[in-house]
Amino acid sequence: MKIRKPTEENRAKVYALLRRAFPRGEYESCLVQAFHEHGTPIHEWVCIHTGRVIAYIAFSNAYHGDAVCGLHLGPMAVMHEFRKQGIGSELLRFALRQEPIKNQPLFVLGEPRFFKRFGFEPCKAPICPFDKNNAHFLSLRNDAAGNFMVGYEAEFRSAGKPPLLKGRR
Repeated sequence: MKIRKPTEENRAKVYALLRRAFPRGEYESCLVQAFHEHGTPIHEWVCIHTGRVIAYIAFSNAYHGDAVCGLHLGPMAVMHEFRKQGIGSELLRFALRQEPIKNQPLFVLGEPRFFKRFGFEPCKAPICPFDKNNAHFLSLRNDAAGNFMVGYEAEFRSAGKPPLLKGRR
């Protein structure tokens, strides 16, 4: 298994992986495709195994008003047949060591039990517009002062309505 930046040639594989990993809709696939089509700066990596894209992770800018205040982690996905083998954890650990990521405040809307293993903590501020009460919104290296609504790249809105996390109201 190799971790590397995705290429133009394997973008279709990334989109297909995201569609299979998130079967309730195509939001994540449309989001990443919109990032690519619009030239939105993101940091992304794939895991390649026997010529197949088996895992993917991306980070995009987080905003406090017009100022970048960190990075949003997501989407992150692993092919079903490769889950529970530590591949997602390995990919996340790899990404967290990379230069554009390792010193930035990070935000993620995800499963707290998983992300807490990597140092993410429940986030009181900023407020996530997609998560009532910030129940699934976590951060790492976050020293945000004061309450504000964290901003996302425009593609998060143009890709459609984000799916609700299981258990969210």
